[in-house]
Parts: sequence; structure tokens; C-alpha cells
Amino acid sequence: MGGEVGLFELTFTQWYNLIRVMAIKTVATNRKAYHNYHIQDRMEAGIVLTGSEIKSIRAGRVSLGDAYVRPEGGELWLLNAHIARYEAGSYLSHEPMRPRKLLLHHKEINALTGKVAERGFTLVPLRLYIKDSLAKVEVALAKGKRLYDKRDSIMRREAEREMGRAIKSRKSKSVV
Repeated sequence: MGGEVGLFELTFTQWYNLIRVMAIKTVATNRKAYHNYHIQDRMEAGIVLTGSEIKSIRAGRVSLGDAYVRPEGGELWLLNAHIARYEAGSYLSHEPMRPRKLLLHHKEINALTGKVAERGFTLVPLRLYIKDSLAKVEVALAKGKRLYDKRDSIMRREAEREMGRAIKSRKSKSVV
């Protein structure tokens, strides 16, 4: 049948790759970023965390609402991301709003920094997720939307909802 492989005929490497694809758990999403910015390029970055921070992330106690990324000294830093204190941790737990270093290759950092400085782009974290037991941040190169762009996207979304409702009600009436 044209090279199709059954589920029981997979090799170890194929099984491992299949499990790796399924091992991504999104912890937090920055929904405000999609409303306020035109998203251009996306990149996956690692993040430097302490022990209590990763435990709090796995518990889902993260907010990226006001977070942004700033290049400083040849490095990228995640600022204003709130990772709540770990409840079972001691009083020496981490600071919830501390700056966190992002891990990217030097070439990627230079490319992003050049675009931010040159063309008026900004770096915005889109989502924080756990991939293969490591915390990752999806960073996007974004350009700010104007007020009329935001209104336009809201009107477009409302029109799509109305069309969806009309189609759904039409289907339900034809079934009855």
C-alpha cells in the first residue's frame, strides 16, 4: 500500500520521534501579543531557571501578559514575566518578576538584535512551554499595530463569528 507503516511496525527511532512530538505541553500563552503586534518571525529559545521556578512552571503558575524581551550585552533577557513562587518551597524561593536569560545561538541573537535596532521591531514572548522536560519560550519578532489595525482585526473576527453562527444555525435547521 504505497509505503504505509502500521503502528506496530515502527522502529525505535520512529517511536522516539513520535513521542517527542507529543511531549510538548503549553504552559502559558501571551494572547495580548497577537492583539497588539503583527507577528513576523518566531524562534524557540531556552530559558535559564532555578529549581523552584521550573516546579512552578510545571504547575502552570506563569503569566506572560506584560512580558517582553530585551537585548543587553550580547544576550537576550525575558523581562516582566511572572512565575509565581513555588508553594512547597522555602522562604528563600525565587523572585517572581526577576529578569531571566534566554538561550539562543550567538548568530540568532545578533540577527534579532540587528533587526530590533534597525527596523523598529520588538521582541515579544508568545508562549512558554515544556518540551522534552525543558522549559522553552517562543520569541517572535513583531511590529506594533496601530489603533485602526486593531479595530480592523476585531471587525474581521466578529464577521467570521457571525458567518460561523449563520452556517451552524442553517445546518441545524436543515437537519430538523
